[in-house]
Amino acid sequence: MTSRGVPDRWLCDVMLARLPRLLRAAGHDAAFAGSEHPDRQLILQAEAEGRLLLTRDRQLAASMGAGAFLVTPDRPDDQARLLGESFGVNWLAAPFTRCLMDNVMLRPASAEEITALPPDLPRPVNACPACSRLYWPGSHVRRMQRRLEILAGRDSR
Repeated sequence: MTSRGVPDRWLCDVMLARLPRLLRAAGHDAAFAGSEHPDRQLILQAEAEGRLLLTRDRQLAASMGAGAFLVTPDRPDDQARLLGESFGVNWLAAPFTRCLMDNVMLRPASAEEITALPPDLPRPVNACPACSRLYWPGSHVRRMQRRLEILAGRDSR
């Protein structure tokens, strides 16, 4: 496939429920539309927010033309590889700068937020301004970092 350039903003439909977390982990703005969103609402949301709609629905992708991209693989890592091949997605763009749940940019945790955590947790600690979820560089980050490196073709193993 030819590269179309990396979109700044993505919208994943319900059939791609795990893909937004991978995009967010890499620092990309990836919204998720749940099952309560009919096709027309997805189209309007993508257009209003300037997002490329990612879908596994052939009819929906065809109806949007250049505003949508058909994602054919079943597995999230294969879906991510397709985005890398098709758009040149940088899987190491800005890792761990967005909330995996809310898609909001993280901020440094306050001293008050940090005092609620065990003192031996690795630093730095970041917080989501929307849901107050805290993030620190633990084993989950190391696993996800390796996964992003594999997607980027930079796995050292």
